[in-house]
Order: sequence, then C-alpha cells, then structure tokens
Amino acid sequence: MPPTFAQLGAPDFIVSALAQRGISEPFAIQAATVADALAGLDVCGRAPTGSGKTLAFGIPLVASVGKAQPRKPRALVLAPTRELADQIMTELRTFAGKRRIGVAYGGVGYGAQIGSLRRGVDILVACPGRLEDLISQGQADLSAVDKVVIDEADRMADMGFIPAVRRLLDQTAARRQTMLFSATLDGDVATLTRDYQRDPVRHEVDDETPDVRAAEHVFWSVAKTDRTDICAEAIDAAGLTVVFCRTRHGCDRVAKQLDRRGIRAAALHGGRSQPQRTKALAAFAAGRVQALVATDVAARGIHVEGVSAVVHYDLAADHKTYLHRSGRTARAGEGGVVVSLIQPEQARELKSMQCKMGLVQPITDVDVDVIREAPRSRTRYRTLKRLDRPGAH
Repeated sequence: MPPTFAQLGAPDFIVSALAQRGISEPFAIQAATVADALAGLDVCGRAPTGSGKTLAFGIPLVASVGKAQPRKPRALVLAPTRELADQIMTELRTFAGKRRIGVAYGGVGYGAQIGSLRRGVDILVACPGRLEDLISQGQADLSAVDKVVIDEADRMADMGFIPAVRRLLDQTAARRQTMLFSATLDGDVATLTRDYQRDPVRHEVDDETPDVRAAEHVFWSVAKTDRTDICAEAIDAAGLTVVFCRTRHGCDRVAKQLDRRGIRAAALHGGRSQPQRTKALAAFAAGRVQALVATDVAARGIHVEGVSAVVHYDLAADHKTYLHRSGRTARAGEGGVVVSLIQPEQARELKSMQCKMGLVQPITDVDVDVIREAPRSRTRYRTLKRLDRPGAH
C-alpha cells in the first residue's frame, strides 16, 4: 500500500488542501520523490508528462520555501512553455496557503508580473526568456533563490533553452536545492544534472514516453473530404477531446467547421495571442468547449484532467509525435481512446509508425460505437452531455 502524503512528510495544511480536492493517494513519482525533496536533497526525476510531477516538486517547495523580499523570489520553477507555467502556478496556488506564487512568461504585458514581483513572490514560476527580460530590467533578482525546479528539462533542450537555463541557474544562491524533472535524462539534460546538481537522488518512473497501452487506439480509413464529419461524430461520442492538426491554418479551419456541426471547439496554436491561448485552454479545462483543436505546440506540457479522446485529424509526423499527442488522454490511470483518420495513401507511412510503437491494430472502417464503449473519464463525459442539451449552443 503506498504511503500517504502525511507519511511522506507533507505538512497538515497541504494534506488538508489536497484532501479537499479529493487527492489522498500519491502517484508513483510523488511517492518516490517527495520525502527526499522535503529532506532538502537534490532530486533528478524521470517521468512522463501527466504523471504528477507538479505535486512531486510543489509539495516540498510550498512546505519549506522562505519568505521573499520585493523582487527577490526564494524559489524558482523553470518551465518551457507559457501554458505549462500557467498550469503549474494554478496548481501550486491550490495548496500554497500563505505562500505567494507568481508567474512570468512572454506574450502578455509586463505590468502584472512586475507588480507581483515588487510585492514579493515566494515561489516564481517562469519561462526562461521572460525571466531574463525581467532581470535585465532590474525587476527580478535571483540571488536569494535557494530552491530551483527545472521542469520538462528535455523539452527545454528541444526548444533551445538550455543556455538560458544555465545563465539563470548561475544567478541563484551557491548553496541551493535543485530538482530536475524530465521524460529523458540523457544529452543536454544529463549535462545539467552533472553541472548543477549535488549528488542527486535519482528516481525513474514509468516509460520514457507516454504508455501506448494506456489508451485504446483505432485507425479509421476516411476520405479527406469526410474527415470533419467523422471527427465531429467522434467528439460527440467521446466528450472532452483534443484534435491535432499539422498547421495553424488547419486548426482554425477545423475549429470553425466543428462549430458549424454543433461541436463547441477552440483553436490553440502559436499564432494566437497568449490571452487567446489561455482563454481557450481554460474553456476546455472547464468543459465549456468539447474540443481543443491544436498543433503540436500542445502535444507536450499541457495537462487537462478528464480528456476522453485524442483525434489525429492530420497524421503525426513521426511515432514520437504520435505518442506525445496521444498522451493527452488515458492519464493518471484513467481510460481513453485515440482515433487516427487515415487516408488511403497514408497506409504505408502509418504501418511503419505502428511498427516502431508496437501497435498492430489494422485500419478499419469508421465505427463510432468503439468510442462509446471505450473506458474513459465518465464524470467529465456526463458533465459535457448535460451542457450539450438542446439550446446550449
């Protein structure tokens, strides 16, 4: 039987706040790392997106962070994307008590972020680029930071942020606790561990990529002109769904076409402003829209509970992209279904991709009943069906 959060050493106020949200049993990465992190050890954790890493590092940060002076945060969480930074900040605030949590990322104005730093932020969640801007303006000083978390370190490397991460770490306190979480621990990530962690305790949980077996995967033969109609049927059957397109223009077009078919949809891609992206994600997380139509910018670092299905409207570029897209559903022990809309000329490309993933499912005719019968987040599905009553659009 896994330990409780209290047995791991979490303070009563955190345990109580988590219990109010129905969170009582730690996930594997939390059970593995929380006690070591609370003891002040450097932690190096390998776990896929959606495995509960925010609580794994958030509980120790909230439990032990010192009180910050203006412009001088005491703890720093570095995240690769604006959406992930915003999600971490929101999650931490649910159990932070009197700890002050701030966030800093680009794509929005500086005013609110500067104001927060001036009042004092105990834990700052930030993207590297915006944080360096704030430091250059004299609005942030990292010299008092004695606790650092590098989240999605492999994604940081993919996006070219490692030099900025190193510059930021060099400005923090010489004696600090450094926690690093990543889906992989090789290459640039291994170098960060070597150069910036002291004898880290290493914990590895689950596979390096999302577990392909956690969801039910179906591959439907669909003519290009029929994809939107089939996609709408799939969403109607599944409930909360992430739809992946290859291009920004495709996202916008598909979202509009789904709306016309009675499916509430929102587009999420790099061409939309940060307020638009935040609004779309919030509406999706709250169940006000049924479908989030996204480019691969959303395939990593975005976690919304209760996603019942993923639809590959456009076939993924490679097997790794397929896995990370598909990992938006069937998370944290829940079920889910992954639907790929395959055009006849894509069959050979798909077969090669399936071989690399160990998937042997054939391409079949469309059968929406497969989605209705697949295990998924039933609570969220029922909520969406209630919202989707006549006249709700």
